[in-house]
Amino acid sequence: MAKAKKIIITQIKSSIGYKKKAKMTLKALGLRKIHQSVEQVDSPVSRGMIKRVNYLVKVEEV
Repeated sequence: MAKAKKIIITQIKSSIGYKKKAKMTLKALGLRKIHQSVEQVDSPVSRGMIKRVNYLVKVEEV
């Protein structure tokens, strides 16, 4: 069985001053603080959330 691709998502900007949807999306991704990183499976769901908050996060493929 092949391993699922993983991505590392890092929050690079604060969510203060942005809409509630952006804050909720960051929370769904598991991000709370600036420079916090989480590892997620590379799926269409996570890519969609990243696309919604692309101005607040940085993405690296593992």
